[in-house]
Amino acid sequence: MERDFTLKIYTELLETALRKGYTLSAYENFVRGEITNSKVYILRHDVDDLPYNSVRTAEIEKSLGGRGVYYFRIVKQSNVPDAIEKIAAMGHEIGYHYEDLALCHGNYEKAYEQFLSNLEYFRKYYPVKTICMHGSPMSKWDNRKIWDKYDYKSSNIIAEPYFDTDFNKMFYITDTSRHWNGSSYSIRDKVDGLQANISSTRNLIDQLKSGMLSNQIMMNIHPQRWHDNIAGWGKELILQSTKNVVKKMISTNK
Repeated sequence: MERDFTLKIYTELLETALRKGYTLSAYENFVRGEITNSKVYILRHDVDDLPYNSVRTAEIEKSLGGRGVYYFRIVKQSNVPDAIEKIAAMGHEIGYHYEDLALCHGNYEKAYEQFLSNLEYFRKYYPVKTICMHGSPMSKWDNRKIWDKYDYKSSNIIAEPYFDTDFNKMFYITDTSRHWNGSSYSIRDKVDGLQANISSTRNLIDQLKSGMLSNQIMMNIHPQRWHDNIAGWGKELILQSTKNVVKKMISTNK
């Protein structure tokens, strides 16, 4: 039986998208209207943990002529300067995976001050133009709510995917909870828009081959989930399966 969430099948997925005529793009290029191809496949990465896994996916994408966006958290399990520098040096976009409202326990003023400070920190590595919320599934605070009181565009940010993407045109798929579009396990990583039933990466490849999906696709992956090494792969499977039990309980009780 084929193992899912390996770097091998990830590479095959991107190669399939290229063969079907998609441009492998970072988010900022799409927002700025720099992609002339009508078929665009946005490579979004939420770097929640194990940032050197992100270095590996960045290498794969670069080898295929693609460019992605890597959203780093401020916490130590994500924020590893060497990994950030390596990914930026390959030509990929770096963004801020903000979670300031959750970290500040709902204190909006403190959270915004922290957001500005953290944004400037990541701008040491890359001229950050897009940001994306971290779901913080164990927190009661939705990090996006900070923008009810403040405006990220005043900080020279051009876009945040959950606010600035038309998901009625852009098909969104995410490996949150180690399931493709596993809505029963996802607390906040959900959008209203185009829908498709994706059961596995192999199934996603097959749907790409058949031309069943939109000409605009945003794929969000968490590179910590993707391993060729069986030990790392198995550890992530066990860890995420345990988390999913808790997340499903939280989602059910909301």
